[in-house]
Amino acid sequence: MNLHISYKAEKTADLEREFQTHIQKLERRLQVFRPELVHLRASIENSNPRQGTIVSLDLRLPSGDIATKEAGSPASVAIKGAFNELMKKLGRHKEQLRGQRHRHRAKVAGTVPFESTVAAVVPAKVSNGDVGTWVDANLARLERFIARELRYRENTGRLRSGELSREEVVDEAIAMALGDGEEKPEVVSLERWLYRLALRAMDNLAHDGEAIGTTVHLEDSVRKPNVRASDEPQLQFHQPDEMMLEETVIADRSVATPEEIFYSDEMVGMIETALAGAKPEEREAFILSTIEGFTLVEIAAIAGRKTGQVEADLRAALAHLRKGLPAATPLRELLLHPKIA
Repeated sequence: MNLHISYKAEKTADLEREFQTHIQKLERRLQVFRPELVHLRASIENSNPRQGTIVSLDLRLPSGDIATKEAGSPASVAIKGAFNELMKKLGRHKEQLRGQRHRHRAKVAGTVPFESTVAAVVPAKVSNGDVGTWVDANLARLERFIARELRYRENTGRLRSGELSREEVVDEAIAMALGDGEEKPEVVSLERWLYRLALRAMDNLAHDGEAIGTTVHLEDSVRKPNVRASDEPQLQFHQPDEMMLEETVIADRSVATPEEIFYSDEMVGMIETALAGAKPEEREAFILSTIEGFTLVEIAAIAGRKTGQVEADLRAALAHLRKGLPAATPLRELLLHPKIA
């Protein structure tokens, strides 16, 4: 928006702050107009002591001009009154543009919605080029997020070990983003949209595996085919006559796994152990907020839940961490005063 302010009275910092406050409120009402086509001319003068300060506003839009004039004392009262009157006139003007006051004429002469006119700003949608550019720059970050989710789902029994690979989920998420089956969001929300597609890809691939069949034959060998042309790496840990069956590698959920024991000294391991008793929604909210850096609004868009529910899940996850982390851990002290954006 082009702004022109003329001071014919004493210019003070308080007056400038008052103008900026009301101008910011006005700009939110003018988002449907192209900024370069909007002009606001304001003047403030104090020529008559009886009337006090006189504030005049002239808003020039592509569809017409709106002018207001207000007098009062002190100057802040006159400025507030002038902008309030301008807001009212702007609301009536936009209603006229939408044709809400003349619906009975719609059958006689068709009207064009203002959002379809040249003056309206249409947010850009995501294109395949935008997806490719983002993936080229942030593929490693997306892969780390997917690897954490797969490890968590395997540890909680939602997926069998090795059922899904990180590459499969990445390929499925990118294919969904480039395909025509998903509604493309705005460019500003591309990152959280791809994270949401990654979570959906895990669910879809896991569901497809269940449809094929997840029966485990206890007598089947758990060893993978030897593709290294040598048995030396395998024989370092297993004897030639040792039989490893599916029955042998079924996890005992009553005891901790070796990975959980030896990895608990590192931050990620401690967090995952502390969140073992949390709900999947609570853990997901914590990971997206603390590790990935998303805000509550962005997490709500990724998970498809309300902002209030996401905030409650995040606080519940923090409560689990406070109870589960050792008292001497510096990370625990940071979690005592979380920043929820």
